[in-house]
Amino acid sequence: MTNTSNFFPKALICDIDGTITDKRRRINLDAISVIRTLVDSGIPVVLASGNTVCSITMLSKMIGTDGTIIAENGGVYRVGFTGEQKVCGDHAMCWKAFELLEDYYCDKGIELELYSPEYRFADVAFARNVEPDEVRDVVKGMPVKILDSGFAVHIQSEGVTKGSTFLNLSKDMGIKAEEFISFGDSSNDIELIKAAGTGVAVMGGQKEAQDAADYVSTKKYGDGFAECVRKFFPSLF
Repeated sequence: MTNTSNFFPKALICDIDGTITDKRRRINLDAISVIRTLVDSGIPVVLASGNTVCSITMLSKMIGTDGTIIAENGGVYRVGFTGEQKVCGDHAMCWKAFELLEDYYCDKGIELELYSPEYRFADVAFARNVEPDEVRDVVKGMPVKILDSGFAVHIQSEGVTKGSTFLNLSKDMGIKAEEFISFGDSSNDIELIKAAGTGVAVMGGQKEAQDAADYVSTKKYGDGFAECVRKFFPSLF
């Protein structure tokens, strides 16, 4: 574990849903306020999410970051709004896994609802109206993994995570991964939490994320994020 009392981050990377929002996915205004303080003070802030590139791009513009993002749980990343969009993994294989699932659940009278397929370049996401563990059993043996974000089920290429993509992104940014502080709330944030110099989990999320973290907030969701930003960047507040 990192000695958090001696850690002075140069950059921040954070999940979105459940981390800078409330339980209902509404943006936390205090979280946005502290992010803007960081950005205005020259601290790079990266948004990392299972959402699509276009969704995170819009949110980046509204919040005021420079457009550096990780999308689709590590499937896509970009440095800045005008940077090259880089895709990780095998999108075609994810679709093959989805077609297998679609046939399986069709036989059970269950329709899978896709989330923004036309805007996804690396993974396949669908509504969480089936049990993720059952989904894993159906695609067992295929080179894909199933992520349960708590909001959706994602089919992703094996070996691709927010954490693995973060290591590539940090190199492209010219900032060492150990100089970042990372924030998350769920199991799909574990690799990201572990990859940074200090990893923070916000209360209210999944226990697995909290177990992986160097520090856990006392407050929940976006309030916990804002609490910890103030803790680790005390000179700015």
